[in-house]
This record gives sequence, C-alpha cells and structure tokens, in this order.
Amino acid sequence: MDGHPRVTPGGPDATRWRVDAQTMATDYDAPRKTDDELAEESLEELKARRVDKAASTVDVDEAELAENLELPGADLSDESLTVRVLPRQADEFTCSSCFLVHHRSQLDHEGKNGPVCTDCA
Repeated sequence: MDGHPRVTPGGPDATRWRVDAQTMATDYDAPRKTDDELAEESLEELKARRVDKAASTVDVDEAELAENLELPGADLSDESLTVRVLPRQADEFTCSSCFLVHHRSQLDHEGKNGPVCTDCA
C-alpha cells in the first residue's frame, strides 16, 4: 500500500464508489521517524514475534511420531479392521458410475447400467 486510499466502484450500476476500509488517512503534519528508528522498531517487533513463536511450539517425541507412521506397501496382513461395516440399507443405492453407496435423495436418474448419483450425472 502506498498510503493512499483505494477507491473502487461499488454497487451493480457502478455509480456509487467506496473507499477500502483497510486504508487509513495519512497525517502529513505528524513528526516522521528516521530510518534508524524504523529499523529499531522492526527489530524489536521481530524479536517479540520470535519469542511468541518459540513459546507456542510443542515438544513432540520423534519416536512416537515414527511409531504411528505408515509406509506405503507395508505388510498389513496381521492388522484387523476396527470399523464396523454395515450392509446397504433399503433407502440407499450404489451408483453405477462411481460405485459409492448414496442415500436415495442423491439419485439423479436410472441409467442403462443402473442408478446414477447427482455427483456423476
């Protein structure tokens, strides 16, 4: 931003104009800061951010992360499913395009190969 308000057309007929709410008026009579003062302020601000960021980090045990990591192609033959699988209900259908089970409210039409959901239609 260059300190000047951004004026953009507002409304459907573009006869009204609005000033961007994020811009502020510049007080040209206010004392100006030197480059040294600006650099000093920005350094203090960066130091404060660094302290805030360091305080918000959480210590994570790397061994615990590696324990939960699943590699592609890993042997999962000794694993068992923990999800209960329900059969298709009377008010559901299987889409002949995406093969997902949907509620009847998602039925778009009956195609030559079977029902088609609204996502695939």
